[in-house]
Amino acid sequence: MTKTQDGGHRVLVVGLGISGITTALRLREIGWTPVIIERAPERRTGGYFVGLFGAGKAAARRMGVLDRIKDRTSVGGHNFEIDRTGNRRVSIGFRDLPGKPLMLLRGDVEQAAFEGLPDDVEIRFGTVPTAITQDADGVTVTLSGGGRTSTERFDLVVGADGLRSSVRQMVFGPHESYLHRFDKMVAAFALPDSLSELAGGDGATLLEPGRSMWIFPFADHAPCAMLSWQTEDVDAEFTKPHAERLREVFGPEPLGRALEETLAAAEHAEAMLFDSIAQVRMGRWSRGRVVLVGDSAWCVTLWAGMGVSAGLAGADLLATMLQRYPVDRALAEWERRLRPYIDFYQHNAVQQRAFFLPVNRWEMLLRRFLTRGHKMPVVGRFIEQQRTSGKASRMKEADIACV
Repeated sequence: MTKTQDGGHRVLVVGLGISGITTALRLREIGWTPVIIERAPERRTGGYFVGLFGAGKAAARRMGVLDRIKDRTSVGGHNFEIDRTGNRRVSIGFRDLPGKPLMLLRGDVEQAAFEGLPDDVEIRFGTVPTAITQDADGVTVTLSGGGRTSTERFDLVVGADGLRSSVRQMVFGPHESYLHRFDKMVAAFALPDSLSELAGGDGATLLEPGRSMWIFPFADHAPCAMLSWQTEDVDAEFTKPHAERLREVFGPEPLGRALEETLAAAEHAEAMLFDSIAQVRMGRWSRGRVVLVGDSAWCVTLWAGMGVSAGLAGADLLATMLQRYPVDRALAEWERRLRPYIDFYQHNAVQQRAFFLPVNRWEMLLRRFLTRGHKMPVVGRFIEQQRTSGKASRMKEADIACV
């Protein structure tokens, strides 16, 4: 094992997102010495709408991060289903799905976690791994950044570098072996202000077969928009500027006021998630002394709503297992405990897809039935019971490290 001056073990964390930061934070807590590398030249801020469920809250609380996370849940507003002509009716929204999430921005969680990192955690920006080899005692990594190349030794390498992970590609194989792509796209970004058709605190959905717009409200921040659509050619979606492509997707019909305001905001958005929707499906998340966490390992998609919560829970549990066991057993026990939850979140995401993006008129009718069912005494009670205490709610709210 590679000993540091204080007798701890050295770990390379690749990626300065939520999973990377919290993995480094927790490993530092148990006496490891993290080195974080990030491809970008500086830390990214801002971000789109996310929910933080019980699994993530429990992990964040143990890390001392939860109190720094601002709950932006809008209280008292409504979610409306709208159309292009301005018609609207009260409908179901994100908070009607199973679980009891906080509503916030991705950047809120990332900032809170970053503030929790001890000052002695080394972070290297503009740096990437270019080669990874390992033996029974550790991992040798070639790092490139700032015009320099170095080769260093670590006891463990954690790949937390996202959906198209360079660590996964180098150690486990090409992206095509693990990325399960859906024929769907998403664009998510913050709006400069509420839409003129909505009061502050109100959200909205515009649903058409094969395309949808969601507006997520916050108590103390401008709303976020999420646009989704079905496509026949995922690769072709990236051949034009994002804002131009969005207007093509939602045309050629007249847009109406709400959609026009949203697409106009997309043209000036400071940061936008524009990507295909895909899950990472792997038989194992570790190989030797290299382990993947977060989207690198399991990307559950925005339809699950569990990306941030699963990333926090995975980082927390990984450190707990490494504190209890030698590395090889710790990684096996970590995956054994975590896998049932991730498998459920991925399956649940596929089930919830029609809630966010109905692709035919049957799915549109089914969703409208659920909306009306909320108002019916018997059906409404059943839906509420599933939302608060059904299996999906229990899996999303479970404290994974303590189960």
